[in-house]
Amino acid sequence: MADLVLNVAIEKPGFSLQVKESVPLDEITAVFGPSGSGKTTLLRIIAGLEPAARGTVVFDGQVWQDEHGSVPAHERAVGYVFQDARLFPHLTVERNLAFALRHSRSRAAIGMSEVVSALDLTPLLARRPASLSGGEQQRVAIGRALLTSPRVLLMDEPLSSLDMARKREIISYIEELPGRFAIPVLYVTHDIDEVARLSNRMLLLSAGRMAAHGEVSEILQRIDLWSSTGRLEAGSVIEARIDRHADGMTHLAFETGRLQIPAIDAVPGKRIRLRIHARDVAVATERPRHLSIRNVLPATIEKIDLDETVHVELLLSVGAQTLRARITRGALEDLGLAEGQFVHALIKSVLFEGRL
Repeated sequence: MADLVLNVAIEKPGFSLQVKESVPLDEITAVFGPSGSGKTTLLRIIAGLEPAARGTVVFDGQVWQDEHGSVPAHERAVGYVFQDARLFPHLTVERNLAFALRHSRSRAAIGMSEVVSALDLTPLLARRPASLSGGEQQRVAIGRALLTSPRVLLMDEPLSSLDMARKREIISYIEELPGRFAIPVLYVTHDIDEVARLSNRMLLLSAGRMAAHGEVSEILQRIDLWSSTGRLEAGSVIEARIDRHADGMTHLAFETGRLQIPAIDAVPGKRIRLRIHARDVAVATERPRHLSIRNVLPATIEKIDLDETVHVELLLSVGAQTLRARITRGALEDLGLAEGQFVHALIKSVLFEGRL
């Protein structure tokens, strides 16, 4: 694990960013926030691409910027993946990769064959960028960044220009990067589904300031952060293990329950994360019978948040994990729900469709 210490500021027309935070980088850390919150600017400061930035940037004990000066971008141990692939159009994929390898900081660290294998680039090597799909171009761009042998990989919304099919095509490659190459990733996105799928930890930016930093599951549940995360996006992240595939469904298991979702392409035994919207969870005081909903989990009401005139938010414990349910005040009163009460949480399997 590497530590990233930030105490930086920058002024731009109509916008200012000030961030003071110490961030442990392990696996994939998401930088999330609405458009204009400063996500890309922060990433560019870390990479050394914002000469007007003031303050301190220290990565794993190495000072990249302080009051004495700034290490040039090309001398920082950073691999950068932009929103658009930015490949050399006149070069084949193989020559694009070879260019990065020639400029590697440590040529023995990450080799061409390893990157080609990890990103399934062999069929693309002889082709030029114009003949590639958007997802293929981004896979090549990731490979090119890796071949510079960086100590940290910065990714600036690499899926934002792709449709859902292309996103699904590439996201599984991204989630394997830290484990395969032992490189932490700082991943900028405005898509909360990407955060839930890829990250354990997140930085939440709002109007150029750090609104929160911590575990994804905790931040997504915090009502006080809904102005940044979005009320309709409120929910929880459940970690589960793929048990089996049957009848067009994938069966998942975790400590105290089981879930069914539409079939996904993953091997049994793999651990995955699912984001479940609070609005997609209902509760019952008795286990329902003769019901089409297949996902019914035993739960305990940990907290009831009465923050609205019409709706209330329930924080439910499901073993060691948590769910949020958004129900009406009328339902709360009719069911006589109270903190500490045992209930059943109902989740429709179809609601997992279309998510990453």
